[in-house]
Amino acid sequence: MKEIAIIGSTASGKTGLSLEIAQKTNSIILSLDSLSVYKEIDIASAKPLKEERGDIIHFGIDEVYPNVEYDVMQFIDCYKKAKNYALQNNKNLIIVGGTGFYLKALIEGLSTGVNSKVKLDSNVGEVYDLLYSKDEDYMSKIKRNDKYRVEKAYAIYKETNLTPSEYFIQNPKTPIVKDLKLFEILWEKEDLRKRINQRTKMMIDDGIIDEVIYLEKKYTRKPNAMSSIGIIETLEFLDGKLNKKQLEEKIALNTSKLAKRQNTFNKGQFNNLQISDIITNLNSEILKYF
Repeated sequence: MKEIAIIGSTASGKTGLSLEIAQKTNSIILSLDSLSVYKEIDIASAKPLKEERGDIIHFGIDEVYPNVEYDVMQFIDCYKKAKNYALQNNKNLIIVGGTGFYLKALIEGLSTGVNSKVKLDSNVGEVYDLLYSKDEDYMSKIKRNDKYRVEKAYAIYKETNLTPSEYFIQNPKTPIVKDLKLFEILWEKEDLRKRINQRTKMMIDDGIIDEVIYLEKKYTRKPNAMSSIGIIETLEFLDGKLNKKQLEEKIALNTSKLAKRQNTFNKGQFNNLQISDIITNLNSEILKYF
């Protein structure tokens, strides 16, 4: 069994390339997208339609409902299921998507041992200050209002009586996947912007407004998924803060900002591991690898 990852910014053509390669290489696909995991979020996530997927088995798509929490640990479980399926059915595995944090976790691993869902009893800032006084080096890398990461650090401290730095020294990360070949799709900035604009228009034409109305009615605005790009701007439109043209412009703008962050992350985290090229050249490189 061979396994690869196809990465790149949003709207770069990862999905189409992965489906094409999967058909030619007897592969299954694991989605590396933190929004596609949610059932009923179809247009906002730009997940491939069932017709597009055809007979190619997909993991990481429609895993949970929007009101259910989904995190990197669940993604790793999903990866293990996908890999086991590939091994048992003599398939190759293609990991594809733009959530670089999940990919980093696969390559570097995660420290284990603290599974507690410790919730902050007091102000996030107060807990941050407490942890900072005990572990300045670690906490200086976390923003004071980053509730998720402050909670994780607090859980380590409460459960182990160790500072996060001490804990990670005693519990080093173990890679989950080794020697994963990465292929990154590159676009010129202006060309990518045009692709983002085109996809945004398509999302609105395909009915993202109706999708968000349905999601809000069923799940309210509380789930984390409801603050995703595409959804959050549509909620502003529904609140009367944007007209339809402004909605399209704002989704495209925020998507472009996301693409920039994704490219920066990929370059900083995976630069020495990946082959980066235009999509047509990558197609040939990937097929050669298989």
